[in-house]
Amino acid sequence: MKIGVIGMGRVGTSIAVSILHQGVARELIVTDVQARVAEGEALDLAHGASFYPAATVRTGSIEEMSACDAVVIAAGRNGRADEPRLALLRDNARTIASLAERLRDLRGVLVIVSNPVDVLAQLAHEASGLPAERVLGTGTMLDTARLRHALGRELGIDPRSVHAQVVGEHGDSEVVSWSSAHVAGVPLRSWPGWTAAREAAIATEVRRAAYEIIARKGATNHAIGLVTAALLRCALRDERRVLTVSRVQDGCAGVRAVALSLPAIVGAAGAAPIAPALDDAEQAALARSAETLRAARASI
Repeated sequence: MKIGVIGMGRVGTSIAVSILHQGVARELIVTDVQARVAEGEALDLAHGASFYPAATVRTGSIEEMSACDAVVIAAGRNGRADEPRLALLRDNARTIASLAERLRDLRGVLVIVSNPVDVLAQLAHEASGLPAERVLGTGTMLDTARLRHALGRELGIDPRSVHAQVVGEHGDSEVVSWSSAHVAGVPLRSWPGWTAAREAAIATEVRRAAYEIIARKGATNHAIGLVTAALLRCALRDERRVLTVSRVQDGCAGVRAVALSLPAIVGAAGAAPIAPALDDAEQAALARSAETLRAARASI
C-alpha cells in the first residue's frame, strides 16, 4: 500500500510514525510547505527501518500522491490553549481546499486530520470532487477513544471492553451517546454503582481534553497519530470495522449536506454511515451540532 502524508509538523510526523509501526504502508511519501523539513523527517524515519515492518519512506509531490491508496492532510495551523477548533477555520480552509483540489484524481481515500476537521472534510469533498464516502475526517474517533479511556478508568476495566461513542462535531458541540453505552453487553446505566450524575463530568473531560493537553505541551499529536493509522489500516485492509469518522452525510440520522461523525462501516470503499441509537435528548443535541457546523461552513 502507498500512503501520502501532507504536512510534517508535530501531527503529521506522529501520523507517519504510527503508520510505519503498524505496518500499514509499504511506501510512505511525505511532503511539507517547508521542503527541507519534509526531507529531514523522511531521512529520520527511513533510518529507523530496522525497527518497523518493511517500508520505504521518501519525499514527493502532491501530484504524484494521486496514485496513492490513501492521502492524509495534516497541514495548517494548530490550535492554541482554550481556542475552539472552529476558530481555526479561516486560517485553514483555503489551505485544505487548495490541497484537495490538487488531488481530484486520487484513486484512494482522502483523510483529513487538520482542524476544524468536520468543516474541512466538507471543503475537501467539495474541492476534490471525490465521492463523499472516500473523503473522511478523523472526526470523533479520538473523542470516542478518550471517552472509553475515561470510562475504563472509572470502572476499572480495559478501555477496549467499553463500548461507547461520541458523535457529531469533533469540538464543543459533540454528543456522547450515553443511552447506548454498554460494557460486556450490560448497559452502562445498569452497571453496578453507576449513576447518571457522573456523566456530565466525564463528557466535559472528554470535550476539554485537547485544551488541557495544548495548555501543557502546545499540541495534541500522539493519540491522533494512532487514530489516523488505525483508520487507514481499517480502510486499506477492508476490515469493515465500525468507526466514528466524519464525512458529508446524506440523510443518515436525519443529517444531510453537512460533515460530522456518525458510526460508519469503514472499508476499501470508504465509509458507509449507520444511524446510531440515540434517545430524544441526544438526537436533539446531534441536530444542534449539525446546525453549528452548517453555520460554520456558510461563514466561509
